[in-house]
Amino acid sequence: MEIQLNHLHTFSSSHPKQPPFATYPHHRTTTVKVHSVSGNAQKLIQSGTVAAILPKEAVAAIDDGGYKLLDIRPEWEREKSRVKGSMHVPLFVQDMDNGPITLLKKWVHFGYIGLWTGQYFTMINPDFVDQVEKMVPDKSTKLLVACGEGLRSMMATSKLHKNGYTNLGWLAGGFNRAIDGDFPEVEGPEKLQYATIGGVSYYFLKLLLLLQAVGKNN
Repeated sequence: MEIQLNHLHTFSSSHPKQPPFATYPHHRTTTVKVHSVSGNAQKLIQSGTVAAILPKEAVAAIDDGGYKLLDIRPEWEREKSRVKGSMHVPLFVQDMDNGPITLLKKWVHFGYIGLWTGQYFTMINPDFVDQVEKMVPDKSTKLLVACGEGLRSMMATSKLHKNGYTNLGWLAGGFNRAIDGDFPEVEGPEKLQYATIGGVSYYFLKLLLLLQAVGKNN
């Protein structure tokens, strides 16, 4: 599914590694591909109630726009790669229930998804909003909400808006859309754009990168 963003926010940057975004108009239109998500989240972004900010402009939004980066990815993705200084409250957590029905779901999940992506069987974090409120009690704080592909962060912005947060930003397309240099200070063993990849897919990625490197050397 594609979302047309008519209220894409741009920022002037003082960061030496970032391009001069002041050369662009304050708002412009672009299209970002995401998977299916609730209509309310889409409306918030398309109306401009939640500011859509591209990864290449996130540093300027943080340094000059006053946003704080809220990473809502699960812990196992964040451990691979994270933006230094970002806050973390996971929207999804690992489902630790071992009842017979849940175990059956876990086996199905592993066969169809987990084996290939390395993703655990998860559930919505029931304490998500409470944890954000403890970390950011002032609901007028500018929060740039981010995940891997942009879907989970859309869900998170909808929840936070419903619970009174009034200055929300959405990292359009998520960290997967970032390129080297968009976030100068990154911690962890992987690149931000690869942190969602796990399982068998991770080894295919490594093989592809190796073949690309060999091709360039030749």
